[in-house]
Amino acid sequence: MGNEILMKEKLSMLEKELSTTAQKLTEIDRALEEIHDLRLEIKGLKIFIGRLHPELKKDFPEILKKLR
Repeated sequence: MGNEILMKEKLSMLEKELSTTAQKLTEIDRALEEIHDLRLEIKGLKIFIGRLHPELKKDFPEILKKLR
């Protein structure tokens, strides 16, 4: 009888942990989608600005090095 109660408690804890893990994975997935969208927007901005200011194409890698 005692083992059965202990097993039920462990099972309940595992279910809660799985639920929490699933929620966190959903949050991480949303964040990754936002990051992907931001990367696409940045690429678009780089292309747009590069057309307006062609000198940016050669200066941009150097600017990034200074920022890092």
